[in-house]
Amino acid sequence: MTIRFEIVARCGGARRGRVHTPHGSFDTPAFMPVATAGAMKGLTPAQVRGTGSQIILNNAFHLLLRPGAERLARLGGSHRFMRWDGPILTDSGGYQAFSMAEIRDLDEDGVTFRSFIDGSRIHLGPESSMSVQHAIGADIMMAFDDCPPARGDLSDGDYRARVTAANDRTARWLARCVKAHGSRDTQALFGIVQGGTEPDLRRASVDAVCSHDLPGYAIGGVAVGEGSDAIHGTVRLTAPMLPADRPRYLMGVGYESDIWAAAQAGVDMFDCVLPTRNGRNGFVFTGTGSLRLRNATHAEDLRPIDAACDCEACAGGFSRAYLRHLFMAGEMLGPTLASIHNIRHFQRFMADMRSAISDNLPASFERQWPIAVQPAPPVTEGAEPSRP
Repeated sequence: MTIRFEIVARCGGARRGRVHTPHGSFDTPAFMPVATAGAMKGLTPAQVRGTGSQIILNNAFHLLLRPGAERLARLGGSHRFMRWDGPILTDSGGYQAFSMAEIRDLDEDGVTFRSFIDGSRIHLGPESSMSVQHAIGADIMMAFDDCPPARGDLSDGDYRARVTAANDRTARWLARCVKAHGSRDTQALFGIVQGGTEPDLRRASVDAVCSHDLPGYAIGGVAVGEGSDAIHGTVRLTAPMLPADRPRYLMGVGYESDIWAAAQAGVDMFDCVLPTRNGRNGFVFTGTGSLRLRNATHAEDLRPIDAACDCEACAGGFSRAYLRHLFMAGEMLGPTLASIHNIRHFQRFMADMRSAISDNLPASFERQWPIAVQPAPPVTEGAEPSRP
C-alpha cells in the first residue's frame, strides 16, 4: 500500500478526511510539525505525540548531510532511528535550492550546494533526492522541484521568465522522479505545483504536474516572501484545480488565518516551523493572538499562556511569570514548554477546524478562534521564509 485518502465530510470547499499510510493514519486537515534533521528540537517523540500530532516532516537535504542516506538506511530508516512510529513526510530538498541560493549552483541536472557543515560540495537532483527519501523510509515523499523566489524587485518580464523556467524544470524533474521512484508500494510520491503568483502559469504547472497519476499533490512556492493576500489568492485559484480525490498539501504555510483560508479552498495538509521556532525564541500562540514571554509585563503574571489550552505547560499550571523566568535565566525548560504549547495550539486549532467542517459551522469556528480571521503578521524586508 502507498496511501489511501477518504473524504468524510465537506463544508463549502473545505474537506474533512483521513489519510491511511503504512505507519498509520492521520486526520485532515492536518498540521505536520517539522522535525527537519530527524528531531523536534528539545522534544521527545512522546511529547510530540502528546500534542495530538499524527504525522511529522523530515527534510531530505538535512538528513543527507548528516547522518547520511547510506548510514540512515543501515540504521533502519527515520522511523526506527528517531523512534517515531507514525507517518512521516519528507521534503525533497528542492526548497533549499531557493533558500540557500547564495551557496548553491542550479542547472538542469539538479542543485550543487556548499555544505553548511564542512563546506564540501553536495549534489542533489531528482534521482538522488528519491534515493535519499527511499533511505529515510518516508510514507509520503515529495518530488524534487525548482521553487522560484517571490516577485520582490524583479520586473514583470523577469519574474515571468523565472517562473516559467521553474515550471518547465519542475515538470522535467518530476518525470525523472517518477521514473526513479518506480513501482514502490510503501512510499507515496507527491508532485509539487509551481507558478508563482501568475494565474496562467499556475494553471500550466497544474496541467503538467497532474499529467502524472500520483497519490497526492502539493502547492509550492507560496511561502517564499509574499503577503497573505497573494497567498490566499494563489491557493484559492490552485487548490480546486487539483484532483478532488487526492490529498492536497500546501507547503510551508503556517499562520492560523492562512491555514483557515486554505482549508476553505480545499487544502488538506499543512506544515510549518513556526510553532517550534517561535517557541524556542519565547513567542507563543493563543486563540486571540501571540505573546512574547520575555516581555516585562509577564514578570508577575500567574496566568497560563492560554486558559483554553490543555497542553503540559498550560494545564500543568506553569505561569507566564515562570516561563518568562526560564527564558531570562536561559533554562532549557522554557523553550521545551513553549514548543509543546505551540504545537498543541495548532493541533487544537486543526481538531476544532475538522469538527467545524463536519458540523458545517464555519462561523462558530471563527468565533471560537478569532485568530483564524486576523491578518497574519506582515512580511518584512529580509524576512525568513517559513519552510525548513
